[in-house]
Amino acid sequence: MDARHLTLQELEAGLDTIRQSPKESGVLDLIVRRPSVGARQVMDQGELHTVDGLLGDTWKVRPSSRRSDGSAHPDMQINVMSSRAVDLIAQGKTRWPLAGDQLFIDLDVSEENLPPWTKLQIGGATIEVTDQPHTGCIKFVERFGVDAMKFVNSALGCQLRLRGLNARVVQPGVVTVGDRVTVLKA
Repeated sequence: MDARHLTLQELEAGLDTIRQSPKESGVLDLIVRRPSVGARQVMDQGELHTVDGLLGDTWKVRPSSRRSDGSAHPDMQINVMSSRAVDLIAQGKTRWPLAGDQLFIDLDVSEENLPPWTKLQIGGATIEVTDQPHTGCIKFVERFGVDAMKFVNSALGCQLRLRGLNARVVQPGVVTVGDRVTVLKA
């Protein structure tokens, strides 16, 4: 499962593919639950809940440095990453779960396309993009390399949200791999 870490130049060469992501309607490509620290469970179907996030995931018990009491941040309930970005960085779908996100979608997740408070319909659920940034961390560096961290955290990487975005569940429901992901217009 180990792969060579790509160089910054190799990662930047993949930007055109990422930029070609659909803007209004895409697909849910992967669901990953984190049942315990470091563990990943790939699922065909999951249930999104307004209080618990992805049922069976440990989001609710994970501390957040962005909260004064250290509790889980409600605006970081669901982590969403572009399928095209993770495929480039991870070098194959079997390594996507290492990113630590729960939902991987083939959709343009850039700030321009999905500004904060944009809603996405996924299967029977609706999530809302929040204003909390999603950035690479030390675990991301260990799994994908320093250049991957530089790539996702660069000015362009943040603008395109190459590391992904944070969201919260606003309408509970079941999501299934292959479901349409639709940007809901206000």
